[in-house]
Amino acid sequence: MASAAKKPSHVQDLAAFLIRHHSHQLRSIALSPDPKLHYPLYVNFAELMDDDPPLAQLVFSQPTEYLRFLDEAALWAHKVVLEDLQGLGKGVKKEFIHVRIDVSGSPLECPETFPSIGRVRVKHRGILLTLKGTVIRSGAIKMYEGERKYMCQKCKHEFLVYPELESRNSIRLPSYCPSQTKACEGTKFAHLEGSISCHDYQEIKIQESTHVLGVGAIPRSIPVILKDDLVDIVKAGDDIIVTGILTAKWSPDLKDVRCDLDPVLVANGIRRTNELKSEIDIPDDVITKFKQFWSDFKDTPLKGRNAILQGICPQIFGLFTVKLAVALTLIGGVQHVDASGTKVRGESHLLLVGDPGTGKSQFLKFAAKLSNRSVITTGLGSTSAGLTVTAVKDGGEWMLEAGALVLADGGLCCIDEFDSMREHDRATIHEAMEQQTISVAKAGLVTTLSTKTIVFGATNPKGQYDPDQSLSVNTALSGPLLSRFDIVLVLLDTKNPEWDGVVSSHILSEGEPDKRKQDENLADIWPFPMLRRYIHFVKGYFKPVLTKEAEIVISSYYQLQRKSATDNAARTTVRMLESLIRLAQAHARLMFRNEVTRLDAITAILCIESSMTTSAIVDSVGNALHSNFTENPDMEYAKQEKLILEKLRSFDEFP
Repeated sequence: MASAAKKPSHVQDLAAFLIRHHSHQLRSIALSPDPKLHYPLYVNFAELMDDDPPLAQLVFSQPTEYLRFLDEAALWAHKVVLEDLQGLGKGVKKEFIHVRIDVSGSPLECPETFPSIGRVRVKHRGILLTLKGTVIRSGAIKMYEGERKYMCQKCKHEFLVYPELESRNSIRLPSYCPSQTKACEGTKFAHLEGSISCHDYQEIKIQESTHVLGVGAIPRSIPVILKDDLVDIVKAGDDIIVTGILTAKWSPDLKDVRCDLDPVLVANGIRRTNELKSEIDIPDDVITKFKQFWSDFKDTPLKGRNAILQGICPQIFGLFTVKLAVALTLIGGVQHVDASGTKVRGESHLLLVGDPGTGKSQFLKFAAKLSNRSVITTGLGSTSAGLTVTAVKDGGEWMLEAGALVLADGGLCCIDEFDSMREHDRATIHEAMEQQTISVAKAGLVTTLSTKTIVFGATNPKGQYDPDQSLSVNTALSGPLLSRFDIVLVLLDTKNPEWDGVVSSHILSEGEPDKRKQDENLADIWPFPMLRRYIHFVKGYFKPVLTKEAEIVISSYYQLQRKSATDNAARTTVRMLESLIRLAQAHARLMFRNEVTRLDAITAILCIESSMTTSAIVDSVGNALHSNFTENPDMEYAKQEKLILEKLRSFDEFP
């Protein structure tokens, strides 16, 4: 009797809370036209705690019952709101409303109720638990039978029976009639026709993020069950925070295999965090700081640019060309779609070819930290399936599991030791780099996946680098693959006593904190979080357009390259012209502008020239490894511009 009296009062309390705080959401649900859909009603747990702490405690400690009460309360509140609206002749009655609890900003974010996936234990069972991880597999969407209605044949009492998730959604009837108004104790029940409700159902698997792991730990994963309106809102590769109830599921009964209980999280609410990463942390005062920075360097813009570039990999001395190339690659150009729907990619790709000990992997790691979504793999450790997609058999059916390039969609994929990849594995990157899709036909699954990824490769030359040979001979990479990289930088460790002296003193001064503090006050080196915000801001804010003079410079340089490059035809294709445009747009974004000027076009030319493959113009660029930050970059640039324009003009006069 007590529980029967208790339940409606709780439902009434919860309904009153929903009407007080969430009438706006209830109104919009009532005004939606489709009565059969499942509607979410978002409730902040912190609000519930402020309003009614004992009730919030019950929702936390007995979520299986109380989340059902919350759903009942939502339907009750919906009826109340609907009555008000139907007086105005609006509103449609809805069958299914689910309360989704958002724990952000509430005490549930403490470590006891927010453990890492590897620390989930039995003690977490039956409470409202929050886990954070990356989706590594999303299963097919299925249907499952929800609650059924039964009637006791003795006293005609109707009651709902819910399927048990632990025993693979089987329905178990109670041993005697649960009616509490009269002591009936009947044991025969009839199923009411038409009372079955079906729900959408999807299983995903989340794995803990690698950067929060301890020493020597392997990332653990846990399956998560999504129902109704939560289905199909996350895809493989998303970072999510999921709140739900931890329960266990019997493993399938196979012969001679011990039957175990596997932990499963039944989700109640999901929040995607990968959009938040790039957008949440750029407040207005930071944007004002950026604008102020550029107004200070209005007369010497290149000095301002170099101050930003010095923040990239500050532990490595010099390597100006490489730092510029990394910045331009991360920022990228603007994607161009013409009338017929053909796309020209906006992402640039970068390949570093260099002797051992020239800091290639350092740049890879730093670029991965700067990007808001990144995957690092090594060449030998990744197969073609590991880079693209794998077909996995799961419970008797085939499904696709995302590989490195798909997980890095919209971000950066770093491949170290690019040369040690097997030849047929390398072929799978071709399509991903230029068309930005991956087409799969495996195990009866034929599909195309999107991979809008920046590919950042690092490789050692094959044996001793021979400057007389072409790049494809030195790196043992095929011409078609090399032509897809916008910038290929060659870092040769030549013997240069002056350079060695400067570098060694820089490395030794890293260990002396006093000296470095003084340097920081003098030179404005950008801190890492600021640099990351800046790159995200200029990527989203500026869409640069080419000016006439920039077009002339780029087109005449391209024609000159085509004329002079007979020995290395693989690099001077139309792709090179597209690369020039992308790099010029990226430089305009880096310089905080919305138009591509001659300065940007010439910087793009200098970047491609320092690839050292076919130097049509600037023979004095030298080794990218020994390129340092100059004291007065604007004067230096004026000299280079004069030199390049003279070469281009002479070409124009003698076609």
